[in-house]
Amino acid sequence: MADLRDIEARLGALEDLEAIKILKHRYWRLLDLKRFDELAELFTENATASYSGGQYRFTGRDAIMAFLREALGAATGAVGFHHGLQPEIELTGPTTARGVWALHNYFFNEQQNRCVRIAAFYEDEYVKQGGVWRLQHTGYQPVFHEEWRRDDPRTVRRIA
Repeated sequence: MADLRDIEARLGALEDLEAIKILKHRYWRLLDLKRFDELAELFTENATASYSGGQYRFTGRDAIMAFLREALGAATGAVGFHHGLQPEIELTGPTTARGVWALHNYFFNEQQNRCVRIAAFYEDEYVKQGGVWRLQHTGYQPVFHEEWRRDDPRTVRRIA
């Protein structure tokens, strides 16, 4: 029979797992809504990112946010929707964890006459600071990446 300390530890682990799930879903929501100031709060100061299979790499929250603002900000015309699912989260210590997430991402840009569809797997590292889980590293490896002209779907070009 489990003692009280065991039950408390298991409950704490479940709470941590749920907090990490909320963190990642918040990341995608804030990214899609272009709420970059709030998005920045989800990262540690020295976070790293590796997007598009390492094609875009950044060190530090400010560098990550500068890239996201430039690449996906309102002025670019890009509109997107990140759908993350199937979390595989492992608590690696009392204040550390890692996770893998499946991603389906669709975005379009009217100004560029461009559509993009991506399937990928995110690989994240998390750290708990002051009782709050934050992203220490985030990045994804694409399974496939397709692009086409909005006015001509026959132009689909598979990149990965």
